[in-house]
Amino acid sequence: MIVVVGALVQPQLGAVLGLEGTLVEVPGVLTGGHRAGVVLDGWPALLPAPRTIPGMAIQPTPQLDRYAAVMGLTVQEVGGMQVMGIGPGPAADHAPIVDRDAIAAEIAVQILQAPSGTEADLLAWRLPMMGIWAGSRLRARASAPSGQGIVPQRPADALRIQRRSKPFLGFFGVERQVLTHALHQGGQTAPMTREAFLSGDAAVMLPWDPVRDRVLVIEQFRMAPALRGDPQPWLLEPVAGRVDAGETPEAAIVREAQEEAGLQVTRLIPAFNAYPSPGALCEFLYHYIGIADLPDGCAGVHGLDSEAEDIRGHLMDRETLSALVDAGTDRQWAAGHPVPVAGRAAGPAAGAGLRGRAGLPLQPGGV
Repeated sequence: MIVVVGALVQPQLGAVLGLEGTLVEVPGVLTGGHRAGVVLDGWPALLPAPRTIPGMAIQPTPQLDRYAAVMGLTVQEVGGMQVMGIGPGPAADHAPIVDRDAIAAEIAVQILQAPSGTEADLLAWRLPMMGIWAGSRLRARASAPSGQGIVPQRPADALRIQRRSKPFLGFFGVERQVLTHALHQGGQTAPMTREAFLSGDAAVMLPWDPVRDRVLVIEQFRMAPALRGDPQPWLLEPVAGRVDAGETPEAAIVREAQEEAGLQVTRLIPAFNAYPSPGALCEFLYHYIGIADLPDGCAGVHGLDSEAEDIRGHLMDRETLSALVDAGTDRQWAAGHPVPVAGRAAGPAAGAGLRGRAGLPLQPGGV
């Protein structure tokens, strides 16, 4: 018998780990823990205090054992109790995040769905990516059905998953499913095998200075074009990046603009959101035009050393970028990241129209 506290007592995570037991009081007070279950050092510290916190006395489950091995959780003695759910030392100073409990539960599901032979250290290393995927799944569930009223809403049993596995887990992952789905003319398909690349949601932005009518694009090496044999795997791209756990797409792209281009974005104009390659890629893109001051000399080399980024900025007139897209010489803009170039379709008049749009004023944590 052990006592779990903190995030492990929350119903969503407890249900995933199969935890049931009796409520008890544990002496002390929790400090920190705003990202418990999301990052390795996110667990709270339990400090002595003349008060108690709620805990639950349980019999450990195999799910909890697996989860604890990944998260680095151990049993600690507190007031004669064997307690789990607290960190080994002082709590890290993490800011709270939105939907912490739901994200932690989604991460736990991924840990338990990993192949049984997967090392705990690999899963611990993958936690940032699992957090991105957890947030992606939560946003998908909360989104309105696609199809614009043309595609009928399918019932819950229209997709039937018979088996699922993950044949590859690295920074990214691959999921394989044996499934059937409803047919347009009635009935169900025969069982089929499908695979998809688990990458998660990302935000994409074209920085635009409406006063100077110029844009900034970035250049960096890309592995996929190199594997394909492209003679120029350094691509011109918009600013882009994954939406981290607990982050909004707006907050993510503002952060990426600073990291990749050293830019302070003052306003965001939403463009459109879409799956770029839904046949194989579990990626959903949030597109924006970002209003920024782009004076001469502001383009430099940026990127995070911790992510081995080497990113060069390029300033150009809006019309120059439009011409590159029209000529088809800029492969990434023409296909992979279809952020609309401001005013591209209708020339200067459309640019003037965008200049008249107020966009979304930025607030802490998003728009």
